[in-house]
Amino acid sequence: MSRPIEHRPDLQRFQWIENGILCVLEYELSNNTMTIIHTGVPQAVGGRGIAADLTMHALDTARSQGWLVRPLCSYADAYIRRHTEYADLLA
Repeated sequence: MSRPIEHRPDLQRFQWIENGILCVLEYELSNNTMTIIHTGVPQAVGGRGIAADLTMHALDTARSQGWLVRPLCSYADAYIRRHTEYADLLA
């Protein structure tokens, strides 16, 4: 199930609230390159595919905006390696 993830460009993050708990993917944008710096899903709501949904939404947004992606976050890096359809976004 893909969640309706909220993009908060003002905070440079994508977010989802699960059972009242904030889950985020944080990034920095510079020169049309999105550097994914952190994906955070608290343990209380872990294992539900939230990090995957956050990452997929961030990558789809990067593609639609014409951005390249630098996955400094280990989760985002592993996600892109598993989902090769996003490999063309790598900076």
